[in-house]
Amino acid sequence: MEQIPPSDDAATSGPHRFEASRGPRIISPGDGKAVDLGSLGVRFMIWSEESGGGFSLVEHPIPPRTLATPLHRHTNEDEYSYVLEGRMGAKLGDEVVYAEEGDLVFKPRNQWHAFWNAGDGPCRILEIISPGGFEHLFEEAAGDPEATAGEPVPALDARYGIEFDFDSGERLCEEHGLGFPAE
Repeated sequence: MEQIPPSDDAATSGPHRFEASRGPRIISPGDGKAVDLGSLGVRFMIWSEESGGGFSLVEHPIPPRTLATPLHRHTNEDEYSYVLEGRMGAKLGDEVVYAEEGDLVFKPRNQWHAFWNAGDGPCRILEIISPGGFEHLFEEAAGDPEATAGEPVPALDARYGIEFDFDSGERLCEEHGLGFPAE
């Protein structure tokens, strides 16, 4: 299959619905905008606008033994984390689970959850977010120094329907031998 680059229109007008009439679309490992939020990276693979709003897809590389997020919950979307490499730990409600390469973890909306790299090597997950739109929070947070310092950003939290328990970060790090943010 031939890799179809984005049109010039996409580069200047932002993401838009992918039309199959343009031919097959392949996203290679180096494709997509990437940002570093300190405790996790974000590589944008499918924007909500490209899927008609149904979902978005991002890749999260997480440094070894690092808490990616403190406890939080979404009011608008479900998340599905597919482990590509390494070992992911997650607190889902009152349960702690571990997922290995090839495992899929469901994080439903309105459930308190947190996740981390539970190993000493790289961890990469694909995060399917449904419906799409939440990926824009990562993009905005990458441009806001407060967001990458582990401080709440109330305007983003309210706009994206997310609630954080920032006090949980230290406890989760102690319980699971983690750092936050990546040092």
